[in-house]
Amino acid sequence: MRGLTEIVGGDFQRTGPTALRILVGSQLRRLREERNITRERAGYAIRGSHSKISRMEGGRCGFKIRDVEDLLTLYGVVERAERATLLLLAEQANQHGWWHDYRDVVPDWFEEYLGLERDAELIRTHEIQYVPGLLQTEDYARAVIARGHGRESRERVESRVALRMRRRELLETSGRRLWAIVDEGALRRLVGGRDVMRAQLGHLVEMAGLAHVTLQVLPFSVEVAVGGVGPVTLLRFPQAELDDIVYLEQLASAQYLTKDAEAHPYRHLLNELSVHAPPPKATPGILRRIMEEL
Repeated sequence: MRGLTEIVGGDFQRTGPTALRILVGSQLRRLREERNITRERAGYAIRGSHSKISRMEGGRCGFKIRDVEDLLTLYGVVERAERATLLLLAEQANQHGWWHDYRDVVPDWFEEYLGLERDAELIRTHEIQYVPGLLQTEDYARAVIARGHGRESRERVESRVALRMRRRELLETSGRRLWAIVDEGALRRLVGGRDVMRAQLGHLVEMAGLAHVTLQVLPFSVEVAVGGVGPVTLLRFPQAELDDIVYLEQLASAQYLTKDAEAHPYRHLLNELSVHAPPPKATPGILRRIMEEL
């Protein structure tokens, strides 16, 4: 199978299930298109529909190994080693991610993001209301979560806090890069009281000094049109086969923009904001000034 092992860097066990799902799906699509087989015909071969084939090829669902075997047969992949490679990747893609331990507080629409975040090489984000989740202190995160889930039990709130802290650990230990542009309003919004905010801003000063973290503050004085866009996150992956994915979170759902034409405007927006915001080296001074004014 052409380049499949190389696509995942020769060590697919280091690639998480979400990225593997997308990679396996893209290979199935390539094989189908090379044989000029329609989604309808492929769906019939696995006792499904064309929409199921579309979900599989988009990496939006898990894989039944029997379905993958039948599709490989339909696509003329009969060599044992070639079949074994893709079937093994499909099995790996079906494994639970680390967030499975928190499934009671992870909505279905957010689960995919956690997988993509885990597999991303670069995370670019623009936040306008709160400090980005990957940069939050535990006390700040607890205050933010309590605002949004005030009617939940203390146990569920603490489970959400633990989930967020686990995400932060991944950033601090994995070496993935984070480039965050935070609106000044998010840094001046009093969350959890002055002591919590001072500690949060101090944490941001520390994080801004890390080599794999780029942090910029978009001050009130900068006039740049963002077109009413809310929080934006763009994820980039080490595998060349995976395009950038834009994540747009809403109140009770999220959008995942996977086509380059869809992601391009948001990539342009993040680039534009990074140019208009003061350079990263100015960030610690800006943060300390806000701390003094609290």
